[in-house]
Amino acid sequence: MTDVTPTMRLHPQPTAGTARPWAFPAPERGGLPNGLTVLRSHRPGQRVIAVEVNVTAPLAAEPADQEGVATIMARALSEGTDRHTAEEFAAELERYGATLDAHADHPGLRVSLEVPASRLDKALGLLADALRAPAFAESEIERLVRNRLDEIPHELANPGRRAAMALYDALFPAESRMARPRQGTAESVARIDAKAVRAFYEAHVRPAAATAVVVGDLTGIDLDAALADTLGAWTGPAAGRPVWSQVTADDTGRVVIVDRPGAVQTQLIIGRVGPDRHDPVYPARRLGIYCLGGTLTSRLDRVLREEKGYTYGVRAFSQVLRSRADGAGAALLGIRGSVATEVTGPALEDLWRVLRELAEGGLTDEERDSAVQYLVGVAPLSFETAAAVAGTLADQVEEELPDDYQATLYARLAETGTVEATAAVVQAFPADRLVTVLVGDAEQIAEPVRALGIGEVTVVGG
Repeated sequence: MTDVTPTMRLHPQPTAGTARPWAFPAPERGGLPNGLTVLRSHRPGQRVIAVEVNVTAPLAAEPADQEGVATIMARALSEGTDRHTAEEFAAELERYGATLDAHADHPGLRVSLEVPASRLDKALGLLADALRAPAFAESEIERLVRNRLDEIPHELANPGRRAAMALYDALFPAESRMARPRQGTAESVARIDAKAVRAFYEAHVRPAAATAVVVGDLTGIDLDAALADTLGAWTGPAAGRPVWSQVTADDTGRVVIVDRPGAVQTQLIIGRVGPDRHDPVYPARRLGIYCLGGTLTSRLDRVLREEKGYTYGVRAFSQVLRSRADGAGAALLGIRGSVATEVTGPALEDLWRVLRELAEGGLTDEERDSAVQYLVGVAPLSFETAAAVAGTLADQVEEELPDDYQATLYARLAETGTVEATAAVVQAFPADRLVTVLVGDAEQIAEPVRALGIGEVTVVGG
């Protein structure tokens, strides 16, 4: 018998194909006769449609003694309409496989809908009912107010939330709406009733003050007809343009300690206010902030986490507060994290050292290149879903950015050099112009922090 050795066929090693160009989806802009603006983006294969509706109903318009009414109104939109009770409305959403969420923030109201493409017209009808004729039943408003009052103590007990509240209070003047909690205080929320919710709704929620963003696979869908029959039936008076006051903040270097006796960790948030995304320096600032504290390999983490073991992670960030093409906008530039109580002083000393060394020596080309590769390279993955695209387009609408803003941002990031990124991040975080909030045991951390000389130290109750 002859041994036969089978012939092995070696296939050539696969090679990478030609990279396909990617661009953020461009929307098509239109409108309805009732004044509602519409942005649509056809995304083949995305059979779950995402709809985002922005309504200009700013928190600054809330009555001073009823702050939080915009949040209660937003939550009440899905708690019954002129056609459905709260229970029936929820059942209809479930029947169509849809989700509906709403929240209020400084720029206004945002309502989000996701639904399978085959049920889009039905779900748009529910969305339209919620915006057109919410019931605002007294019993539902009372329940939502009670729920909100129950949430507030938990938020105050959360070190991260408490630190953010204290930072906003320190940064902004007392008369500014931004100085106070977005969702109201216990005192202001307790004053809210159905009449107050109805009054805020009637004063601000109308189609002429709204934009609907629709993203997904629109194959076979007569979107114009679906919109005309649903959101097109929403009526209301013309909307006057809100008067946006200039955002002002005091970034004099100082420290606020929110005392939590016995705390084993110190929650920290360091911040100041800077320009929003309309500023030409934004792409460079985004690169610089990523290098400073946007990843596990950033400068802050390399020192505070890897070298010293003070923390599980510290992050630098830029968060839009309110963005306007007329210049009445602002962004919070911040650094946040937590450290063990006993190393609070040394951790802050090293954090300031990182900032000063960055100002003196700048970023490296390797840091800049790595940031560009990540931020530009991850973009296609970040916008794989219709919801991600719709949310970003809605952000652009809310911030009065051009429709092609996101599409051009990545080219601007790739063109930004190391020197520009360094200048932007150093300008964002000047070591002598930062407000620091620490939530922790004041008895243990106050003196070590005072010794650092990073600003006057004030201790407040927790």
